[in-house]
Amino acid sequence: MKGKAFKFGDNISTDHIAPGRLFHLRSNLPEFAKHVLEDADPNFASAMNKGDFVVAGNNFGLGSSREHAPQIIKLAGVGAVLAKSFARIFYRNAINIGLLAIECDTDGIDAGDSLDLDIEKGIIKNETKGTITQIEPLPPVMIKLLNDGGLVEHIKKNGDFNL
Repeated sequence: MKGKAFKFGDNISTDHIAPGRLFHLRSNLPEFAKHVLEDADPNFASAMNKGDFVVAGNNFGLGSSREHAPQIIKLAGVGAVLAKSFARIFYRNAINIGLLAIECDTDGIDAGDSLDLDIEKGIIKNETKGTITQIEPLPPVMIKLLNDGGLVEHIKKNGDFNL
């Protein structure tokens, strides 16, 4: 998985991701996705390309439990969210809908860096800087869930929790 890094700081809340003032768009998620992370970076949605990465510090996704935040990140085409840590509910919602969320050291990644993520090998290559960041490889069960589109889609596809 390859893409460009868009860097955010610590404590990016679900309100930064899915602006509350636009909550009326929750019934039109593709339209809502056009405003993803608008309150953290007004240019993000228009500047990112499919497969690009959201890179953040600590406590990404804090705040409310609304599932719209990871949904619109995924709908916008983000390849993965890389953060030092995630709010528990955001992380669970991300996995449930099939958004790749990787907890890792993001200090060596800057905005605009070109990244190559290999989740099976557990590495992030920063092609801009020529560095490699080790990450915990995802277990096969998580890869299967993500490939199926998340927990809900996995259950629809397989009829149960068989992984």
